[in-house]
Amino acid sequence: MTQTKISRSAVFFIFMTVLLDTIGFGIILPVLPGLIMELTGKGLSAAAIYGGWLWFVFAVLQFFCAPLLGNLSDQYGRRPVILFSLFALGLDYLVMGLAPTIAWLFVGRAVAGMAGASYTPAYAYLADISPPEKRAQNFGLVGAAFGMGFILGPAIGGVLGELGPRAPFFAAAGIALVNVVFGYFVLPESLARESRRPFSIARANPLGTLLQLRNYPVVVGLAGVLFLWQLGIQSLPSTWSFYTMFRFGWSKAAIGYSLAFAGLIMAISQGVLTRVLISRLNGERRTAMAGLLFGAGGYLTYAFATQGWMMYAGLLSWFLAALVYPSVNALMSQQIPSSAQGELQGGLASLNSLSSIVGPPMMTQLFGHFSGGTAPIYLPGAAFICSAGLTTTSLLLFVRAARAQAVRPEALQPATNEFQEVQAAP
Repeated sequence: MTQTKISRSAVFFIFMTVLLDTIGFGIILPVLPGLIMELTGKGLSAAAIYGGWLWFVFAVLQFFCAPLLGNLSDQYGRRPVILFSLFALGLDYLVMGLAPTIAWLFVGRAVAGMAGASYTPAYAYLADISPPEKRAQNFGLVGAAFGMGFILGPAIGGVLGELGPRAPFFAAAGIALVNVVFGYFVLPESLARESRRPFSIARANPLGTLLQLRNYPVVVGLAGVLFLWQLGIQSLPSTWSFYTMFRFGWSKAAIGYSLAFAGLIMAISQGVLTRVLISRLNGERRTAMAGLLFGAGGYLTYAFATQGWMMYAGLLSWFLAALVYPSVNALMSQQIPSSAQGELQGGLASLNSLSSIVGPPMMTQLFGHFSGGTAPIYLPGAAFICSAGLTTTSLLLFVRAARAQAVRPEALQPATNEFQEVQAAP
C-alpha cells in the first residue's frame, strides 16, 4: 500500500473516530435526565443539579488528562493511545448503561473524561501525517466530523431513548468498540521511534499552557472575551434537556431533534457561511460583535419562551453567534507572531476546559434553585439569563479590546521562554 493510501486511510479513521465519538456523546444527552431521576428518585430540578456535577467531573478529568495522553503518545506512539482510549470509552458506556446507583454514573463520567481526551493524540496524529499545506484541510475535516456527530447523536439518542433511558448508552458502547476494531486494522503508527521522547510529568501540565497568555498582553482582553463567551455557552449542554422537559414537557425524541437542529445550524454557519458572512460584515470585528449581540438575544429568547417553537426561533441566532469563536480567534492570531500560534491555541484550549469545569455546575444550580418548590423567585430560565449577562459582559469587553491599537504580529515576542520548556501537548 502506498504512503498516500495509508495517509488517506488514517485520515478517514481519525474522521470516523471523531464522528463516532461525538455521536456516542450526543446519544446520551436526551436520556441523561431520565436516568438520573431513575437512579436518585428525585424530580427534574434536583436531577439537574446532579447533572451539573456530572459535567464537572467529566471536564476536570479531561482538563488534566488531555496533556497526559498527548505526552504518553509522544513516548509510546499515537496508535496505542488512541485505540486504548476508544476501548476505555466503550467499556465506560457499558458501565454507565448498567449503573445501579448514581455513584456509578459519576465513576462513568470520570472515566469518560479521561478516555474522551483522545482528541489530543488524534490531532497529533494528523499533524504527523499531514504536510504543512494540508494540515488546515485535515483539521477542518475533524471539525466537520464534530459538527456532524452533534447533529446525528442527539437525534439517534432521542429515538433510542423511547426504548428506555439506558438504551443509548449501550448503543454508544457498541459504536466505540466497533471503532476500536476498525482502527486496529486500518490505523498505522504515525510517530517514528527515533522521534519519540520519554514521558515527563513536568511537560504534561495544563496550567503551563494557560499561563502562557500572560506573555502576550495584547491578547489578554480577547482571551477574556472568549472565556466569558464559552462560560455562557455551558448553559446549553448542561440545562437544555432539563429545561425543555420542565417547561414544555418535551419527550426524549423532541429534545434530540432540537439538539440536532442546533448542531445543523452551527455546522452550516461554521462550515459554509463563515467566509461569506465575515466578508459581508466587513471583517472579524463586526462579525464578532454581531455574533455576541445575537447570542445574548438567543439566550433571552430561551429564558422567556412560553411555547416550544420559540426555542427553535432562539436557535436561529446561532447562524451569527456560531461565528464568535472563529472571529475572535482570528483577531487574536493576528496579534501573535507565527512562531507562537500553537502556544496561543493551547492557551485557548485551557480556557475552554476551565469554562467546562465551572459552567455546568453553576448553570444547573441556577436552574435547580429557581425552578424548585422552594425557589425565592420562580424563574426556570435563570441559567439562560445568566448566559445572556455573561455574553453582554463579553461584548463590552470586546468593544474595549477592539479600541486598543493593533500591534503588528512581527513586533511581538514572548516575554519568556519558560512555556516552551514545559509545553505538554505536541
